[in-house]
Amino acid sequence: MNPSNLKFSKRSKKKFHEEEEDGATMSMPSANVQALRGRDWHLDGAFDVFYNQAHIKTFTDSRNLEKLYSRYKDPYVDMILVDGITLLCNDLQVDPQDIVMLVVSWHMKAATMCEFSKQEFIGGLRALGIDSLEKFNETMPFMRSELKDEQKFCEIYNFAFGWAKEKGQKSLALDTAIGMWQLLFAEKQWPLVDHWCQFLQARHNKAISRDTWSQLLEFTKTVDFTLSNYDVDGAWPHLIDEFVEYMNENGFIQKGYQSKDWSLKR
Repeated sequence: MNPSNLKFSKRSKKKFHEEEEDGATMSMPSANVQALRGRDWHLDGAFDVFYNQAHIKTFTDSRNLEKLYSRYKDPYVDMILVDGITLLCNDLQVDPQDIVMLVVSWHMKAATMCEFSKQEFIGGLRALGIDSLEKFNETMPFMRSELKDEQKFCEIYNFAFGWAKEKGQKSLALDTAIGMWQLLFAEKQWPLVDHWCQFLQARHNKAISRDTWSQLLEFTKTVDFTLSNYDVDGAWPHLIDEFVEYMNENGFIQKGYQSKDWSLKR
């Protein structure tokens, strides 16, 4: 569809005029043009993106950001640690194990799980337009929705490796990797996640390399859950090749599982 053919629906017009009455002006920066192109120039979908992301553009009060940081900061170290994050989760009424907290950490560019430096915390909130718990709560649905965006999910998935591994280590501890995969693929709904984790515990029992971590996501995106289009000559890590052999050896492929059967086996 050509941008010259844009037509406003009643709902879009209503939103536009409401913003005009509040003194807002409608501009077309490149990010919004991209939003329109991504939705084939359908205004309703683009308006949803524009207004859902509007909070990111809002002004933040540095004093309020300092107050928020002080509320969660550790009393002995100039960082937010486990107790502070637990308090933050209580304030937000979210389980600390909820995947949305991984998205929060991604936005804050946190280097380590269960830790926020002052720069990470305040910088991340400022970028999101958050300077109060009320705004934080209002932004949570937006951050949760980002997991449904394939590109952002990929970025969050790859971020999780460095975030979850122990400081100074190049690889990710197996137990931690399994926990992260179960969390991430519950969202992505990869039917083989339980088989993959069982295989690792039975046959591998070692830390996970970054290459295996990143290539597994590509594997889930390109190889059907029946493994029918798996290429034995493909450039997959050796561990993924072994997983396919494990699936065949144990008869999981020959059983011919249907999509609806996986929910009974997970």
